[in-house]
Amino acid sequence: MVGRRSTANALALAYAALVVYASLYPFEGWRWSTPAGWADPLGLPWVPWGDEFDLWSNLLGYVPFGLLLAIGRLRSGSSMAMALWVALLVPAATSYALEVLQTTLPTRHPSLKDWMMNSAGGTLGALLALALHGSGLVDRWQALRQRWFERDSAGALALLALWPVGLLFPAPAPLGLGQVGGGRLLDAVSAWFEGLPFSEAAGEVFAPSAATQAAAAAAASMGLSPLAEVLIIALGLLAPCVVAFSVVVPGWRRLALAFGAVVLAALGMTLSTLLNFGPRHSLAWVTPWAGPAVGLAALGVLVLAPMSRAVVLGVGLMVLTGLVVGVAQAPSDPFFAQSLQAWEQGRFVHFHGLAQWVGWLWPYAAIAWMLSRLAVRS
Repeated sequence: MVGRRSTANALALAYAALVVYASLYPFEGWRWSTPAGWADPLGLPWVPWGDEFDLWSNLLGYVPFGLLLAIGRLRSGSSMAMALWVALLVPAATSYALEVLQTTLPTRHPSLKDWMMNSAGGTLGALLALALHGSGLVDRWQALRQRWFERDSAGALALLALWPVGLLFPAPAPLGLGQVGGGRLLDAVSAWFEGLPFSEAAGEVFAPSAATQAAAAAAASMGLSPLAEVLIIALGLLAPCVVAFSVVVPGWRRLALAFGAVVLAALGMTLSTLLNFGPRHSLAWVTPWAGPAVGLAALGVLVLAPMSRAVVLGVGLMVLTGLVVGVAQAPSDPFFAQSLQAWEQGRFVHFHGLAQWVGWLWPYAAIAWMLSRLAVRS
């Protein structure tokens, strides 16, 4: 089989990076306390505690890893045996290394049970990939991809696959991906320099003035204006549409993909609010301005559907830039802060790295991908 560029390879690499982040979060308090010998952490302990949620999350969290690795190898021309071995060994080795590293973090607890569940999840993913390949579903997907998308569409498809994941992380406005860290990044940078000779001077330079703090507090108390909320929601819905349109020929297929984006947006936001606030509030994201925003996005879709790919790329960059600028101005209300605390301190820590980083970086990755497409066309 001739090797191909597979979307699964890019997704497997991204998933591996996010697994590392989720396993080692919050990256604080590193210490090496093994006086009996350097090799002691290599023998993982069997921790007797652990609830059913932990077991299932450790198992299911590695299924996509093994699945993507196996499909990526198969689509790249490897044999079924090679794809199986890669999908079995890489997740198991990654999990073992991360469990060993967790011995240096006081807030994480390495466990042989976790490693076994992670390895079993990778194995299930690999076997599922071989079953899909043997049934011909992977080849059918490839044929469908060739009919709907242009040849070099792996990057766009990877972005589209990750977009619903980013919606699960709490956003300051519905569909408002791209608000990176905010003040928490400044706090982290300040912590790095704490104790250094110039730390006090640096703190005086970077510390916001009293007037700036007062203005920020006033903006946070006011919240988003209706117009700003409408624009953020509309741009957030248009963002995956322009990514898809850039690799699809003009016509009805673009409209079908836009409709799919609306469905995924509704499902993703409903699931996000359900996880954060409970089933009774699962539709809390449907604000009075959501309807006008969807209508504005639909108008943009109708305008862009017949346009050339070059025009879509140019407009797409404006859409993504506007989304990033809009969410950067959005204040963090108390409910948003409560959502973040639930994700970072509760059970959502298992998915924290995956959803958080996708939600933060997705627009920037889309901008970089579109710029690369424009560079190729120029």
